[in-house]
Amino acid sequence: MNFKNLGLALTLTAFAALGLNVQAQPLEKQKVSIAVGGKNLLYYLPLTIAEQLGYFKEEGLQVEISDFAGGSKALQALVGGSADVVSGAYEHTINMQAKGQAITAFVLQGRAPQIVLAVSNKTMPNYKSIADLKGKKIGVSAPGSSTNMVANFVLAKGGLKPTDVSFVGVGTAAGALSALRSGQIDAMCNLDPVMTMLEQNNDVKIVIDTRTMKDTLALFGGTMPAGSLYAKSEFLANNPRTAQALTNAMVRASKWLQTAGPSDIVKVVPENFLLGDRALYLAAFTRGREALSPDGMFPATGPATALKALQSFSPEIADKKIDLDKTFTNSFVKIANAKYK
Repeated sequence: MNFKNLGLALTLTAFAALGLNVQAQPLEKQKVSIAVGGKNLLYYLPLTIAEQLGYFKEEGLQVEISDFAGGSKALQALVGGSADVVSGAYEHTINMQAKGQAITAFVLQGRAPQIVLAVSNKTMPNYKSIADLKGKKIGVSAPGSSTNMVANFVLAKGGLKPTDVSFVGVGTAAGALSALRSGQIDAMCNLDPVMTMLEQNNDVKIVIDTRTMKDTLALFGGTMPAGSLYAKSEFLANNPRTAQALTNAMVRASKWLQTAGPSDIVKVVPENFLLGDRALYLAAFTRGREALSPDGMFPATGPATALKALQSFSPEIADKKIDLDKTFTNSFVKIANAKYK
């Protein structure tokens, strides 16, 4: 990929901000396929809001969202060509650059991972430290997903390697609950609403929690960009108006979430996302609300924090020179925020 093309695309969006009416031109691509790993998760709530409230349609887009068991599966869809865009963890852009593939995140959904690592009270009632996880089975949404990455980071801080445990893909909904409660796994690294449900039922003991900014900063030592929309850099270069339309819808959804009340949420979120417990879902939303990005902007120091975290446990990243400026852009987001003040 020639990044000069990406620079040209971003220049076009800058022209739009200057009133040169670039966005008034037809979208390069009206039908856009988005892959997501666990659409029911609060991690991806802005995507659901943009879809359910018709924000994509109002931008002239026909969006088809395909749901996968985890973020790594959604990434595979992008690489394989069956998806145009992924709603997934920002750190995948770093991993893919290390593999020689140019992926760029262009709008942020979460400014904290919202990922929780917990041990089973059934199989590990005497848990005391990370070292106790050696030889245990840890459930993640899917191997290679952001839940797996956070688990690897926590293990590294505790002196363990990823190979010291066994990772099991359990998804992000009822299957994850069943895997832990039946004793198939000893611990789980997953997201809400699943983790709040396990916590409230006293099925687990929380080890690491990144649902708040305070806990995220304490764990990673800095801001940690999480859920985002990302695409092949070539897609952004060839479809700048389409990317802008997607960004507009997502920023609008993020701003809606900043003021939405519980009754607003339950009216919009599909019933099956609530896992049969509306009150629990709302409790999880309220608890992790600050983790959602208020404006879609990537924090200035966030990418460096993500890179440092990946380098702590991944030899493939540690020995590669990563150009973080090519893993994300705020150019589209700045225009969207000017439109939806």
